[in-house]
Amino acid sequence: MSEALERRLEEIVRGSPSLMQVLETARDLDLPDWLIFSGAIYQRVLNHLTGRDPDYGIKDYDLGYFDPDTSSEAEDAVIRRAAAAFDPPLRDMVEVRNQARVHLWFEDKFGEPYAPLTCTADCLERFVSPLFAVGARLEADGRLTILAPFGLDDLFALRLAPNPRRITNGFARTSASATARWPQLIVAN
Repeated sequence: MSEALERRLEEIVRGSPSLMQVLETARDLDLPDWLIFSGAIYQRVLNHLTGRDPDYGIKDYDLGYFDPDTSSEAEDAVIRRAAAAFDPPLRDMVEVRNQARVHLWFEDKFGEPYAPLTCTADCLERFVSPLFAVGARLEADGRLTILAPFGLDDLFALRLAPNPRRITNGFARTSASATARWPQLIVAN
């Protein structure tokens, strides 16, 4: 991953007060193997590059963690604990999910098989596009860990391409939704 792009991403993330508040609260929850990922991160970059407000289009903050206990009761307890930690309006925007459970519901929801994950970062490799496949974690010492298995080139080039490692049925729908919000995106099939 390009160090220059990683630094630019970190500046954008740190320049977003609401995202930093989510990262700080998530850090304090001390969940196992946690990340904030997807739109909470990549949309900030798209907004920065296209001159929009940092929070434009932000519907939620995906907070993933990895706990081998795949019971819905264990996940529900974490969801309740996280909800108690966030103040409104973030309380209603943070979506907490145990990534060890995704394979249990994904096919029913999206109509595609989904093999079990081994850690939270594994989910990034399965996103519809490399542009979306970015996550961040605020460490105890204040460092920002950035994970992007495909790198950050597509994101900073505004290039929306299908995931080369996992072709999904959702690319056309997802790209239509993204280009409606950011018409500057270049869709590459």
